[in-house]
Amino acid sequence: QVRLVESGGGSVQTGGSLRLSCAASERAFINYGVGWFRQSPGKEREFVAAIIWSGDSTSLADSVKGRFTISRDHGSDNTVYLHMNSLKPEETGVYYCAAGFGIGQTADHYHSWGQGTQVPVSS
Repeated sequence: QVRLVESGGGSVQTGGSLRLSCAASERAFINYGVGWFRQSPGKEREFVAAIIWSGDSTSLADSVKGRFTISRDHGSDNTVYLHMNSLKPEETGVYYCAAGFGIGQTADHYHSWGQGTQVPVSS
């Protein structure tokens, strides 16, 4: 298990940008895959992006390709970022990061989850 803490959420207008951070507080992300998921009001938790810690492989949901990127902090071994541009109102929700072995696009692939950070996108 890895303890995860998300930060960087907050209110943003349509078309705006945010950078979310996911920090592992007790263990490094080495050998892990880190994913970001979004849960919008009344909807299931859905995959947004993931990265293998080596940084050589990433995965993005089709709906965010060209607008979102996922990256790791090369100066540390415990922080992953989700860069979100051109945000849309339907992308309002709680954003969670999760850690698992390798990259997966389903929630059950990941064994450790953060508490989430709110991102309201206003129109």
